[in-house]
Amino acid sequence: MRTFLRLEHLFQRLEHQIEEGNTAWSGRIGVESIIDMLTILGRVDIKSELIKELERQSAALENLAYNPNVDSGRLADILTKTRYSLNVIRAMESMPGSELQQNVLLNIVRQRNSIPAGTCGFDVPGFDYWLQGSAARCRNDLTVWYSAFDVIREGISLCLRLLRESAIVTWEEAMGGFFQRMVEKGLPLQLVRVVLPEGAPWYPEISAGRHRFTIRFMVGTAIEDRPIQTEENVKFQLLCCAI
Repeated sequence: MRTFLRLEHLFQRLEHQIEEGNTAWSGRIGVESIIDMLTILGRVDIKSELIKELERQSAALENLAYNPNVDSGRLADILTKTRYSLNVIRAMESMPGSELQQNVLLNIVRQRNSIPAGTCGFDVPGFDYWLQGSAARCRNDLTVWYSAFDVIREGISLCLRLLRESAIVTWEEAMGGFFQRMVEKGLPLQLVRVVLPEGAPWYPEISAGRHRFTIRFMVGTAIEDRPIQTEENVKFQLLCCAI
């Protein structure tokens, strides 16, 4: 699930650059996002992981078909989308983004990307030339490259949306900034979310294991200070997502 969330973050970052970016720096961030995607996908069998998770979600949702409190029409629509996504993912014959492995520009930037400031104009003049081109051409190239991830992007989006929509929402209070809860046996808890009022002076640090999860609410008087756990009692909204 962490890999899905990291890829979702990269998808959103790249989409922002394509939609809003109009400078060389936007193009640079866009290319770095694609390289990060390729790096993650080179380490994880995302196809197998995504199929496994969508199959699990689909089976769990099918068990709700005879529940009179479930909207049967909406459930049928969700199951149709899930099965379609599974069929498309299963039909993939190569690793997502594999066609970009032959892209000369991306490969050059990728090789230099591990070196601090290794993609400066004098180090990779071809990349600098591309960045200095028209914003429209850069956006078009990024859009074409991004399309190589369409299948897994849509699958991950569906998987995370279903998971988030499954959330059980409760109001809780962290005494002295600390909250801990045991995970109910047999509950496939995969995502914990915390909602605080806008402008709250704390932020949550969440750690989780198989049997329990812990939330500490941290505060720092200045950005350069080491954050510490607040001593105040913190009321918050807890969303436990499990299918």
